[in-house]
Amino acid sequence: MPDKQSTEIPTKTSHYITLEETYGAKNYLPLDVVLSRGEGIWVWDVEGNRYMDMLSAYSALNQGHCHPRIVQSLVDQSKKLALTSRAFRHDQLGLFYKEICGLLDSDMVLPMNSGAEAIETAIKAVRKWGYTKKGIPEDRAEILVCQNNFHGRTVTIVGFSTEHQYKDGFGPFAPGFKAIPYGDPDALQKSITHFTAGFLVEPIQGEGGVIIPPQGYLKRVRGICDDLRIALILDEIQTGLGRTGRMLAQDWEGIKADVTVVGKALSGGMYPISAVLAKKSFLDVFKPGDHGSTFGGNPLACAVARTALKVLVEEKMLENAHDAGTYFINKLKEIKSPFIKEVRGKGLMIGVELHPEAGGARRFCEMLMKRGILCKETHEHVIRFAPPLIIKKDEIDRALERINTVLV
Repeated sequence: MPDKQSTEIPTKTSHYITLEETYGAKNYLPLDVVLSRGEGIWVWDVEGNRYMDMLSAYSALNQGHCHPRIVQSLVDQSKKLALTSRAFRHDQLGLFYKEICGLLDSDMVLPMNSGAEAIETAIKAVRKWGYTKKGIPEDRAEILVCQNNFHGRTVTIVGFSTEHQYKDGFGPFAPGFKAIPYGDPDALQKSITHFTAGFLVEPIQGEGGVIIPPQGYLKRVRGICDDLRIALILDEIQTGLGRTGRMLAQDWEGIKADVTVVGKALSGGMYPISAVLAKKSFLDVFKPGDHGSTFGGNPLACAVARTALKVLVEEKMLENAHDAGTYFINKLKEIKSPFIKEVRGKGLMIGVELHPEAGGARRFCEMLMKRGILCKETHEHVIRFAPPLIIKKDEIDRALERINTVLV
């Protein structure tokens, strides 16, 4: 473990940080650790120090770092065929389609590369559905979103964010979006007009600070959307694929979105791939030439994703996320700290909100880094804990010892 008393940045680490700061754009403020290797829940820096990863690349590493089965799929497929573009068919695509649709109970799927691309795809599909199947006047379709949302970083997406920094200096933005309060089904119902095509929402707001809506919220939303013929679009990029202890967070309320977006852990962190899963009526609006991607659905991505999904199920990672998450949350709630305002979470998606008087979550993340625990602040006052779904209780206990030392 790193020396918790050390305040100087070692020479090798300093060298890599200097390279980043000299040549890289400053759109991130990472902790001053330079990682070079990962395995399971553990990562090592260039100095040889070991850390427990409590962020999982924002839930892209649900299966853990460099899962051997996923790595082998990547190696094997890369030696055979990595890319064709969608100008041609390949032998991994149909298999991936069948397996992901079967596992996530979907009629159809459209693969992309990043979460933001998949959200953009879902927006296009629902708008076109609104025009061609619901009869909304051309160019008038509106999609409702939630305040405090985070769906990506493209110009369209930041345009409907309610976070000032995400938008500052990047306008003008695309029209057709309206933000309503999160967790409030009555606000949704009141906001719907004959121009409303869909409602885009996160089952849990991750970047917003691990905000969990009231029990029954998604079920009520599903009913409203059904009654008023509105497409329900669930962004499960962070919450999906086991993170909350179920395959999808929507499973907790027994509902099915019209359009579900997944990404991140779809490849176990090994390769960029995302997917839009939907009822047939929403994805069959696309005709050849309407939408596409050079790398979307490529053979390498499909092969890796197929294995990543099998690993989640066969190694019972969802069950562990539920059990380990319940244990972790309960133990965090037992911490008697003047800094903690609230502990909230579902499965292994956990936020510890601090009182403003604590001086912000960043300094606690820096202290934890020096004690061998890597986590990240979100929305200034929340420490987010989201370890790989393979974490064991004794490893959680090890983390809790260090969390206690900085919060008590």
